[in-house]
Amino acid sequence: MPTATKPFTFDQPTHLKEDPMPINPDQYRDTMRHFPAGVTIVTVKSRGEIHGLTVSAFVSISPTPPLISVIIDHRHHGHEMMEHSDAVFAVNILKEDQQELSNRFAWSQEDRFALGKWGTAVTGAPVLEDALAWLDCTIYSRHTAGTHTIYIGEVQACNVPEPDLKPLVYWNRDYRKICD
Repeated sequence: MPTATKPFTFDQPTHLKEDPMPINPDQYRDTMRHFPAGVTIVTVKSRGEIHGLTVSAFVSISPTPPLISVIIDHRHHGHEMMEHSDAVFAVNILKEDQQELSNRFAWSQEDRFALGKWGTAVTGAPVLEDALAWLDCTIYSRHTAGTHTIYIGEVQACNVPEPDLKPLVYWNRDYRKICD
Protein backbone atom coordinates (compact mmCIF):
# COMPACT_ATOMS: atom_id res chain seq x y z
CA MET A 1 0.00 0.00 0.00
CA PRO A 2 1.46 3.44 -0.88
CA THR A 3 2.40 5.66 2.00
CA ALA A 4 0.95 9.12 2.34
CA THR A 5 3.30 11.95 1.57
CA LYS A 6 3.48 15.03 3.70
CA PRO A 7 2.10 18.11 1.88
CA PHE A 8 4.65 20.73 0.96
CA THR A 9 4.54 23.72 3.29
CA PHE A 10 6.79 26.65 3.94
CA ASP A 11 7.01 29.32 6.56
CA GLN A 12 5.77 32.71 5.51
CA PRO A 13 8.62 35.24 5.56
CA THR A 14 8.53 37.40 8.67
CA HIS A 15 8.24 40.67 6.70
CA LEU A 16 4.99 39.44 5.13
CA LYS A 17 3.45 38.84 8.52
CA GLU A 18 4.30 42.34 9.71
CA ASP A 19 3.72 44.46 6.58
CA PRO A 20 0.86 43.69 4.18
CA MET A 21 2.49 45.93 1.48
CA PRO A 22 6.20 45.04 1.45
CA ILE A 23 6.72 46.80 -1.91
CA ASN A 24 5.58 50.18 -3.12
CA PRO A 25 3.71 50.83 -6.40
CA ASP A 26 6.87 52.08 -8.14
CA GLN A 27 8.74 48.86 -7.32
CA TYR A 28 5.80 46.85 -8.61
CA ARG A 29 5.58 48.81 -11.90
CA ASP A 30 9.36 48.61 -12.37
CA THR A 31 9.19 44.83 -12.07
CA MET A 32 6.13 44.41 -14.30
CA ARG A 33 7.64 46.47 -17.13
CA HIS A 34 9.88 43.48 -17.86
CA PHE A 35 6.90 41.36 -18.95
CA PRO A 36 6.15 41.85 -22.67
CA ALA A 37 2.52 42.39 -23.59
CA GLY A 38 0.48 42.74 -26.72
CA VAL A 39 -1.21 46.10 -27.26
CA THR A 40 -4.94 46.47 -27.72
CA ILE A 41 -7.46 49.24 -28.01
CA VAL A 42 -10.53 48.47 -25.95
CA THR A 43 -13.60 50.29 -27.24
CA VAL A 44 -16.73 50.68 -25.14
CA LYS A 45 -20.30 51.53 -26.03
CA SER A 46 -22.62 52.49 -23.21
CA ARG A 47 -25.70 54.71 -22.98
CA GLY A 48 -25.23 55.76 -26.60
CA GLU A 49 -21.66 56.99 -26.00
CA ILE A 50 -18.47 55.42 -27.36
CA HIS A 51 -15.00 55.62 -25.87
CA GLY A 52 -11.69 53.82 -26.34
CA LEU A 53 -8.47 53.29 -24.45
CA THR A 54 -5.16 51.50 -24.94
CA VAL A 55 -4.96 48.35 -22.83
CA SER A 56 -2.21 45.75 -22.46
CA ALA A 57 -3.94 43.86 -19.62
CA PHE A 58 -5.84 41.44 -21.87
CA VAL A 59 -6.01 37.65 -21.78
CA SER A 60 -7.87 34.71 -23.26
CA ILE A 61 -9.83 32.75 -20.66
CA SER A 62 -11.99 30.02 -22.22
CA PRO A 63 -12.97 28.74 -25.66
CA THR A 64 -16.29 27.30 -24.35
CA PRO A 65 -17.96 29.63 -23.76
CA PRO A 66 -15.63 32.03 -25.55
CA LEU A 67 -14.40 34.32 -22.76
CA ILE A 68 -11.66 36.97 -22.60
CA SER A 69 -10.67 39.47 -19.93
CA VAL A 70 -9.55 43.09 -19.88
CA ILE A 71 -8.46 44.96 -16.79
CA ILE A 72 -9.19 48.69 -16.45
CA ASP A 73 -8.09 51.27 -13.88
CA HIS A 74 -10.89 52.78 -11.81
CA ARG A 75 -9.63 56.30 -12.62
CA HIS A 76 -10.27 55.87 -16.34
CA HIS A 77 -13.48 57.05 -18.03
CA GLY A 78 -13.69 53.64 -19.70
CA HIS A 79 -14.14 52.07 -16.26
CA GLU A 80 -17.11 54.30 -15.50
CA MET A 81 -18.71 53.34 -18.83
CA MET A 82 -18.06 49.61 -18.36
CA GLU A 83 -19.98 49.72 -15.08
CA HIS A 84 -23.27 50.57 -16.83
CA SER A 85 -25.68 47.67 -17.33
CA ASP A 86 -25.89 48.25 -21.11
CA ALA A 87 -22.11 48.37 -21.65
CA VAL A 88 -20.55 46.32 -24.44
CA PHE A 89 -16.93 46.35 -25.60
CA ALA A 90 -14.52 45.24 -28.28
CA VAL A 91 -10.84 44.34 -28.01
CA ASN A 92 -8.84 45.40 -31.06
CA ILE A 93 -5.43 43.71 -31.25
CA LEU A 94 -3.00 46.12 -32.90
CA LYS A 95 -0.46 45.43 -35.64
CA GLU A 96 3.17 46.45 -35.19
CA ASP A 97 2.70 49.52 -37.44
CA GLN A 98 -0.16 50.93 -35.31
CA GLN A 99 1.91 52.66 -32.62
CA GLU A 100 0.43 56.08 -33.45
CA LEU A 101 -3.08 54.74 -32.91
CA SER A 102 -2.03 53.14 -29.62
CA ASN A 103 -0.57 56.46 -28.42
CA ARG A 104 -3.66 58.37 -29.53
CA PHE A 105 -5.94 56.14 -27.43
CA ALA A 106 -3.50 56.24 -24.50
CA TRP A 107 -2.84 59.98 -24.29
CA SER A 108 -4.83 62.13 -26.71
CA GLN A 109 -7.77 64.27 -25.67
CA GLU A 110 -8.73 64.75 -29.33
CA ASP A 111 -11.34 62.63 -31.10
CA ARG A 112 -9.63 59.27 -30.70
CA PHE A 113 -11.73 57.70 -33.44
CA ALA A 114 -10.64 60.28 -36.06
CA LEU A 115 -7.79 57.91 -37.05
CA GLY A 116 -8.37 54.37 -38.24
CA LYS A 117 -11.14 52.66 -40.13
CA TRP A 118 -13.89 51.92 -37.62
CA GLY A 119 -17.02 49.82 -37.98
CA THR A 120 -19.21 47.67 -35.75
CA ALA A 121 -20.00 43.97 -35.58
CA VAL A 122 -22.70 42.44 -33.35
CA THR A 123 -22.77 44.53 -30.15
CA GLY A 124 -22.30 48.01 -31.62
CA ALA A 125 -18.94 48.60 -29.90
CA PRO A 126 -16.42 50.04 -32.40
CA VAL A 127 -14.13 47.52 -34.09
CA LEU A 128 -10.97 48.54 -35.93
CA GLU A 129 -11.45 47.06 -39.38
CA ASP A 130 -7.70 46.96 -40.11
CA ALA A 131 -6.62 45.61 -36.72
CA LEU A 132 -4.57 42.43 -36.59
CA ALA A 133 -7.66 40.90 -34.95
CA TRP A 134 -10.72 41.99 -32.98
CA LEU A 135 -13.21 40.47 -30.55
CA ASP A 136 -16.69 41.95 -29.98
CA CYS A 137 -18.01 41.24 -26.48
CA THR A 138 -20.83 41.50 -23.99
CA ILE A 139 -19.95 41.70 -20.30
CA TYR A 140 -20.05 38.27 -18.69
CA SER A 141 -18.89 39.40 -15.22
CA ARG A 142 -17.06 42.14 -13.29
CA HIS A 143 -14.53 41.66 -10.46
CA THR A 144 -12.96 44.46 -8.41
CA ALA A 145 -9.25 43.90 -7.77
CA GLY A 146 -7.40 46.70 -5.98
CA THR A 147 -7.30 49.85 -8.13
CA HIS A 148 -8.71 48.03 -11.18
CA THR A 149 -11.72 46.02 -12.31
CA ILE A 150 -11.39 42.75 -14.19
CA TYR A 151 -14.02 42.57 -16.91
CA ILE A 152 -14.74 39.18 -18.35
CA GLY A 153 -16.28 39.42 -21.78
CA GLU A 154 -18.21 36.82 -23.70
CA VAL A 155 -17.14 36.99 -27.34
CA GLN A 156 -20.10 37.51 -29.67
CA ALA A 157 -18.06 37.95 -32.85
CA CYS A 158 -14.39 37.96 -33.83
CA ASN A 159 -12.26 38.37 -36.90
CA VAL A 160 -8.62 38.27 -37.98
CA PRO A 161 -8.39 40.77 -40.87
CA GLU A 162 -4.57 40.65 -41.06
CA PRO A 163 -3.53 37.07 -40.14
CA ASP A 164 -0.03 37.25 -41.64
CA LEU A 165 1.11 40.43 -39.90
CA LYS A 166 2.86 40.78 -36.55
CA PRO A 167 1.34 42.27 -33.39
CA LEU A 168 2.38 45.45 -31.65
CA VAL A 169 4.29 44.56 -28.46
CA TYR A 170 5.10 46.71 -25.43
CA TRP A 171 8.08 45.82 -23.24
CA ASN A 172 10.30 47.78 -20.86
CA ARG A 173 8.38 51.05 -21.42
CA ASP A 174 8.58 51.04 -25.22
CA TYR A 175 7.12 49.42 -28.31
CA ARG A 176 9.04 46.44 -29.70
CA LYS A 177 9.01 44.35 -32.84
CA ILE A 178 8.93 40.59 -33.03
CA CYS A 179 11.81 39.22 -35.07
CA ASP A 180 11.54 36.03 -37.09
